[in-house]
Amino acid sequence: MENSVRKLFQRYERSFTQALGGDMDMDEVASLYASEFIAALPAGVMAGKNDDQLRQVMAQGYEYYRSIGTKEMRIRNVRLSPIDERHCVAHVAWTATYERKDEAETAIDFDVHYFVQTLDGVSKVFGWVAGDEQALLRKHGII
Repeated sequence: MENSVRKLFQRYERSFTQALGGDMDMDEVASLYASEFIAALPAGVMAGKNDDQLRQVMAQGYEYYRSIGTKEMRIRNVRLSPIDERHCVAHVAWTATYERKDEAETAIDFDVHYFVQTLDGVSKVFGWVAGDEQALLRKHGII
């Protein structure tokens, strides 16, 4: 399971990088997620489906990240907490780099905790828990 999960997040990082460059492969992005998922954010808990609406929301998200000057989203570390032989929590430490006119480049470290299921050697995200991204961006003067 560990090798499959690490490959999943290598793909995740690569897809994010491509999307920030304007080359969005939404089928590849969608392939990172299970058919249904949950998310816990400061605004509440939501559930969703891996469908056209997810692709649309993700595309809008990447556009937003580009609009605020996001140049890179890099994984610093992935630490796994196994739940059973098919499930784990992947604690992913990210660094986001922002570049804006007349401003010094800004790097922000943050963590997201992903729930991952591995079936037949293929790992997919079925949920995540994230902190207050908007507050972090305001704190660093990005928005």
